[in-house]
Order: sequence, then C-alpha cells, then structure tokens
Amino acid sequence: MRQEGHRSGERVTALPLLESTGVLGDGDSRGTRMYDMGSSTMHIGCHLPTQGPVATREALLAFCRQAEEQQIASLWVSDHVVFPTVNTSSYPGGRFPHAPETAYLEPVAVLAAAAMCTVRARIGASVFILGHRPPLVMAKMLTTIDTLSNGRLICGVGVGWWAEEFAALGIPFHTRGRQGDEILRVFKEVWTSDKPQFDGEFYHFSHIGFAPKPVQKPHPPIWVGGNSLGAFRRVYRAGRPFDELELSLRLPLRAETVQGSRQAIIDQYCAYKALGLTHLVVDFRRDNLAQMLETLDLIVTEIRPAVQAA
Repeated sequence: MRQEGHRSGERVTALPLLESTGVLGDGDSRGTRMYDMGSSTMHIGCHLPTQGPVATREALLAFCRQAEEQQIASLWVSDHVVFPTVNTSSYPGGRFPHAPETAYLEPVAVLAAAAMCTVRARIGASVFILGHRPPLVMAKMLTTIDTLSNGRLICGVGVGWWAEEFAALGIPFHTRGRQGDEILRVFKEVWTSDKPQFDGEFYHFSHIGFAPKPVQKPHPPIWVGGNSLGAFRRVYRAGRPFDELELSLRLPLRAETVQGSRQAIIDQYCAYKALGLTHLVVDFRRDNLAQMLETLDLIVTEIRPAVQAA
C-alpha cells in the first residue's frame, strides 16, 4: 500500500495483504518524509518482531535500533487483538501462521513505542482492521502516533477477514465493508475539521473538539490493503487517474528461502520492481531475534543494493 499524498500533487497507492494482489492508498502526506515518494526506487521496509518469544521490549528496541542504523525505509505491524480457536474464514495468505496461545503485542501500542525509539523510518500497519477499535478512539491514537513520530505514520487499513475475531470483539462482520468506508470518513473529518461533526449510517457525533491534529497535512497517508472487489471499489472511489496508482506488496521471506539462493530472492524483488512496485514490505518474523537481525542485515547488505542497482 502506498500513499496518495505528495508535495507536487496527490497520488493513490496500494498495499496488498500478505501474498495477495493489491489495492489503493488514499491521503496526503506533506510532513516529515525519509525518502522521495515520487522516485522510481522500490523502497524496502520490514515487519517488526511482535509475536511469540520476540514479543518483548528488548526485541523491539534491538530491532528498531538496527533497522534505523541500516536505514530501512519503513517498519510495520499487523493487527490482531485475539486469536480465536475456531476459524471458519479464509486467511488471505493460506494457513494462519500463529496458534491461538501465541503472544502477540497490540499493534497500536507497538507503533507508539516504535515512534519513540526511531527518528527516520516510516512506521505503519499492514493493516489496521477498521472496526477493531471505536473510530474516534482510533483516530486519536493515530494522530498521537503521528505527533510522537514527527509525521512518519502510514495509516494502513483493511476491513478484515476473521469472523470469529470480530464476534469476540463485539463487531458486526457482514457490514464491515460499509462500516470501514464510514470509519475512513470519520478519520478525515476529525483530522481536518476545526469543528468536526458526522452523521452517517453507523457513526454520529457533533459539538466536539479534536486535537492535536496530525503533523502530516491534511492527514497521514491512508494505505488500503486487500484483494477483494470492495477494496478495488475504494480505489475507484478515490477518483484518481489510473496512471497515478502506486502498488506495493507485503511479501514473506521464509527461513528456508534465506538458506537457498540469494540470487533467486534478488531476481524476485527485481521482477516486482520492474512491474512498477514502489514499496516492498518484507515479512521475516521468526521466534528468534538473532535470526531476524541476521536476515535484516542480509537484506541491507546484499539484497537491497542489488535491487537498487537493477
């Protein structure tokens, strides 16, 4: 997923979910940026350690510090609050990778922590599930993160897939698309209006103050992830020309792949770059921090230079 906002005009971008094809981004980001969003380079970000044995303060700090030192473009989280023991839905990437009892850090809190221990990398979610949290509360948490990071937030959003997780959180599942669209309108209203008010199908408010506003103006970039018709309709509703779409991808990098041909990894990433992808989020979460740091170093020292040179 990528962003619509750019100093010289607005853009639309997309962040597909894990191992899927993608959609759109919507927003304007005129705040702090650590790279030129309009360049032809394919920027490489990575997923933070948030699960299992690496769901710790020490692991998050160590990973963020090394990623900053090695100038990783962006750092990402994924959004789950609980892992139900029953699954009647279809996970976009195939088999869901975590057992129900797996430790999993809350993603909004993780991004707030990452905002405080980094200064350069953009921070974002692939993706926050619209509806997991009340929209006004979520809007305030996101603008707080944008403030603490000095304008580095990427607001990745999706409507989710796991019916049992929605049920556990007390959220309607079958109206999540319409509610998600409305939540995005709520975000923009409170982020940009001096006197926010809203009267929609699901959400209503008026006579409130909302501050601080986001550092990025008019609001943080909103990257919408997914591979459904509804997600593509959101691209259409953004109303941007087709040639302004920018596609990004979140892609797993498994341990067995790292042990194989490095050139095969480089060739794959170069192929995505040749297709026009502007941002690749590499997901190499492991249960061992040392392995994650080794893979991060591999990406920075071998893979990224070769892809940039292609």
